[in-house]
Amino acid sequence: GGLVLHEGKIAEMKTGEGKTLVATSAVVVNAMTDMGVHVVTVNDYLARRDAQWMGPIYKFFGLDVGVINSDYSSYRVELADLQAFQRAIEEDIRVWPKGYFEEILPSELINVQAKKAFYTTLVPCTRREAYEAHITYGTNNEFGFDYLRDNMAFSLEEIVQVKGHNYAIVDEVDSILVDEARTPLIISGPAEMDTSVYYRADEVVRKLVKDQDYTVDEKNRTVQLTEEGIKKAEALLGVENLYDLRNIELLHALVQALRAHNLFKRDVHYIVKDSEVLIVDEFTGRVLPGRRWSDGLHQAIEVKEGVPVQRENQTLATITFQNYFKLYRKLAGMTGTAETEALEFKEIYGLDVVVVPTHKPVRRVDHPDLVYKTKGEKWKAVVREVLINHLFGRPVLVGTVSIEDNEHLSSLLKDKKLLAELLQRQEVKQRIEELRQRYNVSEEEIEKRIERVLKHGVPHNVLNAKHHEREAEIIAQAGRLGAVTIATNMAGRGTDILLGGNPEYLARELLREKGKNLETATQEEWKEALQRAYTITEEEKRKVVELGGLLVIGTERHESRRIDNQLRGRAGRQGDPGESRFILSLEDDLMRIFGGDRVKRLMDMLKVPEDEPLESRMVTKAIQNAQKRVEAQNFQIRKRLLEYDMVMNEQRLTVYSIRRDLLEAKGLEEYLREFVEDLVSFKVQELIKEEEPELWELEPLQKYLKELTGKEVEIPNARDKEELTSLLSQKLYELLMQRKQELGESLFMELLRIVMLSNLDSLWREHLHTLDRLRESIYLRGYAAKDPLVEYKKEAFYIFEDMLLRFKERTISDLMYMQVKSQEDVEQEVKREEEKRERLLSSAVFYGAEGKEEQKGPKRKTLKERLQFRNRKR
Repeated sequence: GGLVLHEGKIAEMKTGEGKTLVATSAVVVNAMTDMGVHVVTVNDYLARRDAQWMGPIYKFFGLDVGVINSDYSSYRVELADLQAFQRAIEEDIRVWPKGYFEEILPSELINVQAKKAFYTTLVPCTRREAYEAHITYGTNNEFGFDYLRDNMAFSLEEIVQVKGHNYAIVDEVDSILVDEARTPLIISGPAEMDTSVYYRADEVVRKLVKDQDYTVDEKNRTVQLTEEGIKKAEALLGVENLYDLRNIELLHALVQALRAHNLFKRDVHYIVKDSEVLIVDEFTGRVLPGRRWSDGLHQAIEVKEGVPVQRENQTLATITFQNYFKLYRKLAGMTGTAETEALEFKEIYGLDVVVVPTHKPVRRVDHPDLVYKTKGEKWKAVVREVLINHLFGRPVLVGTVSIEDNEHLSSLLKDKKLLAELLQRQEVKQRIEELRQRYNVSEEEIEKRIERVLKHGVPHNVLNAKHHEREAEIIAQAGRLGAVTIATNMAGRGTDILLGGNPEYLARELLREKGKNLETATQEEWKEALQRAYTITEEEKRKVVELGGLLVIGTERHESRRIDNQLRGRAGRQGDPGESRFILSLEDDLMRIFGGDRVKRLMDMLKVPEDEPLESRMVTKAIQNAQKRVEAQNFQIRKRLLEYDMVMNEQRLTVYSIRRDLLEAKGLEEYLREFVEDLVSFKVQELIKEEEPELWELEPLQKYLKELTGKEVEIPNARDKEELTSLLSQKLYELLMQRKQELGESLFMELLRIVMLSNLDSLWREHLHTLDRLRESIYLRGYAAKDPLVEYKKEAFYIFEDMLLRFKERTISDLMYMQVKSQEDVEQEVKREEEKRERLLSSAVFYGAEGKEEQKGPKRKTLKERLQFRNRKR
């Protein structure tokens, strides 16, 4: 596994096979170069946990470790007791005895002295210090946002990713590079659009009739107004033509309102808390505070839910995960499920997937799906399975796809009337009796357990976006005797489920019961708690193994087979016994949208009662085919997103490359000379139409140069346009050099740097806003039988050319016009620009080949290549 990661590939390792530990070998080898290693995780908790867990290994090799969190807090990992650590190394004191290879350490072998010697703590530090460490742990979002923020910096001191992008290991690589690849990282700030337009749109949408005034395509998540709907909307809005250019923002708001009402559901796609709409991550079920849907969708949902509308945001900086991770000189990843996406990893990222064999054979039994006609019967079946297994103490993990389903199932497990009804069913009684005899449980004991359930319901833990604080602890103990855990999708990913429970977590809980923690407890108290915890978990594991291990129940098929496999993979880790089964209904989204009709016809033909499931190979095949179609569709969406972002990426790399030169004050005079030549060349071609000098009309050019510089510029005699461009460029450059003499070289060069930075940032923000609007409307070119992507590339290129022209124009004009007398004036300008950047960032919303050369990223182009401006008529 470590070798696979070092070679820049993806290692597929099953749950519990030791991904976190395996990564350290590749991390250490690559960190030795001191060029920086980034370990990317899916959440802040895992970043902190893994950095601390693996910290002693890195410290042994003399490597520093930093951690970055999403609240902008940053830490260095330090040893709690350096002397104890050094003594343990010198005296070969081990946590795990030499030659002992079992997974659980018996209580008599626990060495508390060794455990204490290898404790680490998190010490707060600056963001830059966290990146200056040999190894930096953090989330994919934070690494991406820091890259974008660095490219908004106004001085080199503000840059935090000082080592650039050398090597990254992405944990849960499928989640980050596939699932989240449809969502670009965006830093956005308030735009000027009037929010009243969303209220008007919402009012109209509530009066439109589905399938008559508009159609909804749930498969492709689109809405479309019909001819009748367009006329009705125009009448309600009081406009003649909804598609008139003047009404484009109104049309845009109307479409987003239709999407908000028809495609986005409360407690599934978002929750409403404290008068705020909060997005729910569809892959993890977690709430994403601070993230907002763009393009006015979030505002449309706010109006729909009757909460205060926040102003639409304008993009300040953006990048997709695909293009961000392509910045790394070497990239690797690890996950339990990557093989199904091997083609995408190869095609998009150039990464091979290597399946690492398991340490022990997988003993988990995956049962065929059970399909019911209705959701109601499905939920009853889920409750029945949980109830029966809970009565015998078998741990059960139930995976759901939404917060809504989580809370619905939780309420059913507390519903004493439903539990009593299920316990009266003949087939339930029969199964309880069979299991009672198999596990040798007395009738009296079963009666007591049934009585307890009917009195208090089935005790369970709920794991979803609203309760993520205890996520890791709940998941870690989901394998304990009698534990019932309900979790949205893959909440708690990265935390192992040990049969019988996690002894270390349990030991901490035992200390808490005595009002102690790891810092306040003595060595004896900690050893006592650990020994007691190990005794409890060992005994519980023995009983759980007898019961068949962890039972995993899936309540709905995800649109990706890989995410279903992740849920299944929770059971049967490290050769443990376990079972998994999906209990579905024809009313589930995947079945309803993709091919549930065929299964329904089969059930009707076979006269299957509503409370009985259908179990057949045909059903499983139909579900798998539906998933394959959705996977292919989602792959195309991600591929298309990348194709659009590649257009912006070339422009982004050009702009960020210029910015870096400006921050380093590199080649400023060379830039200025090129600006003058390019601008004069373009204006000569644009303003002088004739080729023969005697026919030249020079007044427009003279007027332009007067406006540009504030001075009369004499047009020299020339034989052709080429000579005129050369002579005029020289004149304009001399004017700028006069300005340099007036101010003094030092002051002029600093003013040039500040003016260029300020103009570039301002124009880049405008450019991103323009590209956003272009993306929204470019699909209309499809109606004219044109490829929207080709049209987007063409338009984006021209728009970028315009931006570069205005950048050159503004820079030269500002240098000639700005009244600067001293270094203090320039410093004041720097201060104003920095304050403007701070204001933007403080009000901003953060949405969520290996080679021998030592350079980072693609080969640097020459200045002329990066600023190449093609002359064309306008």
